[in-house]
Amino acid sequence: MEKKMSEKDYSLLDSPGVLQYLFHPRPENPILYGMSPERDIFIPVEKDIMIGAAFYMEKKENPNILFFHGNGEIVADYQDLGPLYNQLELNFLAADYRGYGRSDGSPTVSSMMRDCRSIFEFTCRWLRENAYSGPVIVMGRSLGSASALELASQYADQVDGLIIESGFAHTLPLLRLLGAQTEGLEEKSAFCNRDKIGNYQGPVLIIHGENDHIIPFSDGQALYDACISDNKTLLTIPRADHNNLLHTGFREYMAAVKTLADNCRNM
Repeated sequence: MEKKMSEKDYSLLDSPGVLQYLFHPRPENPILYGMSPERDIFIPVEKDIMIGAAFYMEKKENPNILFFHGNGEIVADYQDLGPLYNQLELNFLAADYRGYGRSDGSPTVSSMMRDCRSIFEFTCRWLRENAYSGPVIVMGRSLGSASALELASQYADQVDGLIIESGFAHTLPLLRLLGAQTEGLEEKSAFCNRDKIGNYQGPVLIIHGENDHIIPFSDGQALYDACISDNKTLLTIPRADHNNLLHTGFREYMAAVKTLADNCRNM
């Protein structure tokens, strides 16, 4: 599985003045979540560094959604949502970041962007070895949109569909809103999400809350406008903010995800 682009240097984003605002890792409570050998996966990304993941699998032919969550969440927060995806005949595979949930290490931007590639390669290999034949869709929420768009740009031929929820187009305005130090940073040295989506031609779904006060709706619109795919959808959830989007527009949200996944299955 070869990458289509050279690895970008994200080290300028690894300063303490950025990391303390961008990442909010927390451990998983094993008593509340429990352990399941069929569901819980540990993905090696570096020597002595494992990333925790939860694979909610149903039928072998289902579309497979590889999900990257927001900066204040962990995989265990999605334990109720995974089975709902299964009810829609979708396999839901959620991965953490370093220092989050059961994962080792501490998060940095550079490690996050390297790890998402290792996670993707591991997941594709795991799916093949376990005879899961459905399309592979990458999905990112909020900070996770950076991981999803990295994969869409690096592995365009292997990513069958792309879903971005509450994603950001521009890095520096988000960092400033979070309180991070941005002196010496430029957009070209940051995530470049808008540029990356401009290189992906597969099916795309962008979901954004109308009243998002953290990542404004204009970012979702900018990603949609920059997308060159002939099969793209922008779903606006009326009255939704950044962290209640799924609750506010659950039916519309899940229906749109299901439609994109079915499109990928029928291609």
